[in-house]
Amino acid sequence: MDLEKKAIERIRMASELSLYHYKQPLICTYSGGKDSDVMLELFKRSGVPFEVLNSHTTVDAPPTVYHIRKRFRQLEEQGIKATIKYPPLTMWQLIPKKLLPPTRVARYCCAVFKEGNTPNRFVATGVRWAESKKRQGRQEIEPSNYKLAKKMRTLDENAQERLIVERCEMRASMIVNPIIDWKDRDIWEFYNTECGERNPLYDMGYYRVGCIGCPMASKSREKEFADFPTYRRAYIRAFDKMLDAIRAKGKTTIWKTGEDVFRWWMESKNIDGQYSMILDGEEIIGYAEKRG
Repeated sequence: MDLEKKAIERIRMASELSLYHYKQPLICTYSGGKDSDVMLELFKRSGVPFEVLNSHTTVDAPPTVYHIRKRFRQLEEQGIKATIKYPPLTMWQLIPKKLLPPTRVARYCCAVFKEGNTPNRFVATGVRWAESKKRQGRQEIEPSNYKLAKKMRTLDENAQERLIVERCEMRASMIVNPIIDWKDRDIWEFYNTECGERNPLYDMGYYRVGCIGCPMASKSREKEFADFPTYRRAYIRAFDKMLDAIRAKGKTTIWKTGEDVFRWWMESKNIDGQYSMILDGEEIIGYAEKRG
């Protein structure tokens, strides 16, 4: 079975579970990147009823935001429900509240902007094994609960099926990953030939589309801030407010200004770690991890 047929089969299977147990259509999550557009096209070809959801992060590049809005207008014209979920706080409000920049260890932004937006629903994501070692342990269909998903990997096929049905009967949040076995070249080939209008960022030399400044995208950050300098200024203002909030608590930091924080945040030697943030010689509990 080829990749497209296998992906559509997964979508149809998850759709049946969603309609039967949740009494609602399957949700196709959408970020505006190539994987999202591939998945959206597969959903259309599957013939199942579905909804589309974008979790607005407040730090997506303007071309991505415009691409999403255009796609969603087209979907609505086709009678497909397409929703943009706005977060309770912007990134610029979140940084001062958390008292530290988002880092590879402290990825609090994902929890606020992307997670928890589809409680008690069956959703499809664009997770793929080829993306990282961590994602190689993900399943075609799995609970959204991390501990349960991890436990599921240790079960035999029959036990996995029972767990899936049990979670669906409880209407607990579930995930299907239709393109989980697609490699990068498979995504690019399908995207370039089958998905119509591309996100303009790819024609600007970007390989990845996501939040501007994301520490997980160390290779493209300098280009992002060069292309979209207003985001650099916005981060620095947020870091200044973060320092004010830290000082208001009677703490001191290794930084004096938001510019200092930004330079530290962008240094390549810090990207691989960003393990600890020091206030008065003490690590911030929950966000720090000592180097060996």
